[in-house]
Amino acid sequence: MSLKLFRITEFAQSSFFFRPTAHKAVHPLLTVALVSLWIASIGNLPLWLALSRLPELDNQRGLWFSLAFAAMVFACTFSVLTLACWRWTLKPALTLGLLTTAVGGYFMLSYGIVIDPTMMVNVLQTHPQEVKDLITWQLVVAVLVVAVVPAIWLWKVRVRHLGVARSLLGNLGAASGGVTLTLLVALLVFQDFSSLMRNHTQLRYLINPLNSFYAATYLAFKPVERGATPPQPIAADVKLGASYARQGQPPLLILVLGETARSANFSINGYARATTPGLAGEAITSHRNAWSCGTSTAASVPCMFSPLGREAFEQRSFNQENLLDALQQAGLAVLWVDNQSGCKGTCDRIPSVITSSQRVSGLCQGGECYDEIMLQDLEQRIEALSAERRARGVVIVMHQMGSHGPAYSKRSPPGFKRFLPECTDKALQQCSQAQIINAYDNSIAYTDFFLTSVIKWLKERHKSHATAMMYVSDHGESLGENNLYLHGMPYAIAPDVQKRVPWINWLSPEIETRRSLSTECLKSRTDEAISHDHYFHSVLGLLDVHTTLYRPELDIFAPCRHP
Repeated sequence: MSLKLFRITEFAQSSFFFRPTAHKAVHPLLTVALVSLWIASIGNLPLWLALSRLPELDNQRGLWFSLAFAAMVFACTFSVLTLACWRWTLKPALTLGLLTTAVGGYFMLSYGIVIDPTMMVNVLQTHPQEVKDLITWQLVVAVLVVAVVPAIWLWKVRVRHLGVARSLLGNLGAASGGVTLTLLVALLVFQDFSSLMRNHTQLRYLINPLNSFYAATYLAFKPVERGATPPQPIAADVKLGASYARQGQPPLLILVLGETARSANFSINGYARATTPGLAGEAITSHRNAWSCGTSTAASVPCMFSPLGREAFEQRSFNQENLLDALQQAGLAVLWVDNQSGCKGTCDRIPSVITSSQRVSGLCQGGECYDEIMLQDLEQRIEALSAERRARGVVIVMHQMGSHGPAYSKRSPPGFKRFLPECTDKALQQCSQAQIINAYDNSIAYTDFFLTSVIKWLKERHKSHATAMMYVSDHGESLGENNLYLHGMPYAIAPDVQKRVPWINWLSPEIETRRSLSTECLKSRTDEAISHDHYFHSVLGLLDVHTTLYRPELDIFAPCRHP
């Protein structure tokens, strides 16, 4: 009886359960237009908020320009989405567009980021463990409101089915109309439009979801930047220098690849808080004016290990082997130890090990480990390398978890919570900036402990090796300054805190003698501007590895090397 009543009630006959038959079918281009209007308005909230904060638009002329800009965004979105206006692709493609809009809009609004090809690379290379830190209830709500609600309407509405020829002509006409409207409106406001795009280039990366479509298309047609082409060999003339012929102790160099560490938060670089007391007690050199190659791991790591330098690396037409290939070709034993999300192709041709998946009580939990894990069993990992190579020298790269956000509080053990209260929410916008900085500074304090532990480990091997450590971070981080969080902004417009990184060297007396270096001399040069462009050449110079690729003017140790 209840089932019968259910079937005859108006509620049961509603279109929520059954496809409506009383309503006239909607033209597919009208469906595209309505979805485009939704995306251009609600889906582009980060863009409209950014425009509202520009002082030059705080007048009536600015209002008219904003309306014209909105019309351009609508017309462009409509033109792009008409490409999917076919019977079997319309609803799936529009749904994908809504989901892309919802996710992109949330992250742009919440963290102040923009979406460009570099950010898209970060997305594609994001480790599943990192994804967990980014999923919040706010993201779920954003997807429900911006994507799921209109998608329900989309899948319920009846769309008129047109023939192939009629669809083709209609789609071409609609796309042409959208492009024409965009150009006409742009011409009407060209002076304001050109000035705005020139002075605020980040706005073009806020147009949602066209920014994501452009970035994905760009990467699809740039296989070199995705590592799809095999790398060309490094120079054939790589060889060990004269110091190896007479060595009593082979070199043992640990290259610590920092993660998301910004120079400004290291007390050894002038920061007011005591975040690096351990390093302050060591005979180190800390370069206070060091700059990254990019604003993300995917951009910086392959670049800093390349001999090309930032500008040439961005413009390269081919892939090339890197610093680690050169060291291995020279005959040294090379090992990559990764406690994060991988080496971004840099360690593909050398021995490597991942420690983040281990399960060690007190050091690992929730699928990730504190950086100390990389020192466990390190001696055995080195012993597993070629004995012939080990006799010449050993180079180990340690890729930290470091200060990877947004879950900064997870990057330091309980015993390193010096600065409280700290932000424990993955949605950083829910915390005060002071709480965010506390959590971040705790991660830097733990990095200080890890680096001093590495130095201690190296000191214990002074009788058998000439040891050294070089610590350089891949990029910096925004902690809420100007409503920006995390990193990954386009390099040209990224704030300095995303590009200025710590660079710390520790040299044992044995390596100083071996390479005729003076730590005091190096300390006198720590305010000079250096960058990731110096990394390749400085490592070669420190290890006395020769090749025509080596440029002494980019070797930070060269001025302090005395015959």
